[in-house]
Amino acid sequence: MKKYTNISDIKNFSKAIQEALHLKKNPLEFSELGKNKTLGLLFFNSSLRTRLSTQKAALNLGMNPIVMNVSGDAWGIEFEDGTVMNTSTAEHIKEAAAVVSQYCDIIAVRAFPTLTDKAKDESEQVLSSFVKYASVPIVNMESATAHPLQGFTDAITITEHKKVNKPKVVLSWAPHVKALPHAVANSFIHAMQSMDVDFVITHPEGYDLNPKIIGNTPVIYNQGEALKDADFVYTKNWSAYNDYGKVLNTNTNWTITKEKLGAAKFMHCLPVRRNVVVEDAVLDSNSSIVIEQANNRTFAAQWVLKKILEDLK
Repeated sequence: MKKYTNISDIKNFSKAIQEALHLKKNPLEFSELGKNKTLGLLFFNSSLRTRLSTQKAALNLGMNPIVMNVSGDAWGIEFEDGTVMNTSTAEHIKEAAAVVSQYCDIIAVRAFPTLTDKAKDESEQVLSSFVKYASVPIVNMESATAHPLQGFTDAITITEHKKVNKPKVVLSWAPHVKALPHAVANSFIHAMQSMDVDFVITHPEGYDLNPKIIGNTPVIYNQGEALKDADFVYTKNWSAYNDYGKVLNTNTNWTITKEKLGAAKFMHCLPVRRNVVVEDAVLDSNSSIVIEQANNRTFAAQWVLKKILEDLK
């Protein structure tokens, strides 16, 4: 594997899931693979699970992780070409990516969208610039439009917990106090489209995601109808796509309750706003698998790093 910037970089998805589950049972089996290799973790935005799980994945493989909170610890980075750099930015991405490539064998990057400029966000300016100007493999720890480590994690978790060969999986929008990105939802959709599941999306009208990503996946605007007979309910808020970045609906009727969930398992990428996105009665019940889901972040990242390291040999 040369890089991991999107779900599509995994060529055999079902095999990858099984290999990640094997790593979960044997986390130190390849502890010599990353010896004397360095992973640079660059965070333009805050993180808890992504930072800790990716760092632990690197350690399990014998790598040396270096973490930098770029927005606070580094010079302001300029991403536009041809810019006269006489304002707040002090270093261009051309030099920054080249320099970090000398220190690290793999670079992992996390950067959020503007949620104001759709074209800029969909160009994946930060991630694409690192891919273009770095001389080492790049891993996407969440970008403007994708969170492929989370999407892979979610597929691993569903495979681990499913009771039937083809479970019904529902991605449900939920209310939130602020506008949120589409990255998690986008990558979850890609992951489910790569699996043998009965997959539907439900959200209020006006919250349709990028039609190129939705493809032929059914979208149901009635949450109750969509949740009927579900085996897994993945809940996530996202802002509008057509009215880009806008909050159009704060309807608390879309909050996930134990009554709505029924016999399904509840999933969320975390962090989650209790009693806004989902009620306590769900999160504190055996129906919630969010903690196991978060644990699987390590093994999704470890599988990705292992594949890249093998390619570096």
